[in-house]
Amino acid sequence: MAKTLMKGNEALAEAAIRAGCKAFFGYPITPQNEVPAYMADQLPMRGGVYLQAESEVSAINMVYGAAGAGARVMTSSSSPGISLKQEGISYIAAGELPCVIVNVMRCGPGLGGIQPSQGDYFQAVKGGGHGDYRLIVLAPGSVQEMADLTALGFDLADKWRNPVMILADGILGQMMEPVDFSQGHVPQQVEKPWATTGAVDRGPNVVNTLDIIPESFEKKLDRLLSKYEQIKAEEVRWQEEGTEDAEVILVGYGTCARIARSAMDLARKEGIKVGLFRPITLWPFPEQQIRALAKPERKFLAVEMSAGQMIEDVRLAVEGKSPVYLSNRLGGMVPTPEDVLAKIREIVEGRVS
Repeated sequence: MAKTLMKGNEALAEAAIRAGCKAFFGYPITPQNEVPAYMADQLPMRGGVYLQAESEVSAINMVYGAAGAGARVMTSSSSPGISLKQEGISYIAAGELPCVIVNVMRCGPGLGGIQPSQGDYFQAVKGGGHGDYRLIVLAPGSVQEMADLTALGFDLADKWRNPVMILADGILGQMMEPVDFSQGHVPQQVEKPWATTGAVDRGPNVVNTLDIIPESFEKKLDRLLSKYEQIKAEEVRWQEEGTEDAEVILVGYGTCARIARSAMDLARKEGIKVGLFRPITLWPFPEQQIRALAKPERKFLAVEMSAGQMIEDVRLAVEGKSPVYLSNRLGGMVPTPEDVLAKIREIVEGRVS
């Protein structure tokens, strides 16, 4: 089994090309710059189009156009750059156009710093743009998953005619691990009769998000909401470790899931029964799976590089059946397994409110 040592950003870009990405539009920002650099080097040689836009706003609107024409298309950025793309993302969701949007998160708010963070969770899963829409949000936990979930993202985008976001953090983007491409992901071929490819032997296709008739726009939104419910029923992904006998269940995604796993191992060595629940889809969030684990004698501990954002969805999922606590760091600081272990000890010893 051949493996290649790659940065997470590079593995993601290579996976996108292998998944059939034919167009990439972006604008440089740390810590995701390896993605456009790799695409600029490789995509034109492999039958695709690379264009550095003059801004993030331009880039997302180029994605709108290419997706409307039926191409597999991707853009990438980091936190403040994704903020600039929000209006375009809302348009793309309303137009039901498939694409992949990559956010390699850095700390904010504002320009913040270039260090890793998970402060964009709300923006990704609650909809950072205007209106009632959803993104499918995938959260890789390794460099291998940076590749695997990107390939999956293109398939899901086409399947549901919906934008997909890969939500990673600066650590995953910059770290190097072996990646196996030998499985040879075969892109799913999806017919796109709605695409604006030229009306020679059919009527014209129109991609439009404006509807000033309230009754007809409500019907469109009802259909979109029905689609989102289908996605929630079919596309939830998660991973559990050691939850069967756990008195404390750690919940974390991305880099924080890796830190939580190390903390779990340390706690188990001390005789504390700790498990790990890792959401892989942040939307749809695995609320039913977490709810099934909740009971009065069990505690949950959300591990995050934010002020506490995912914790709100964990609390909603447990429906008050279990207490939920937070272990976190901010501003680009990364929690250590020992930080999380200290919080676990406080919880089991009853020293935390």
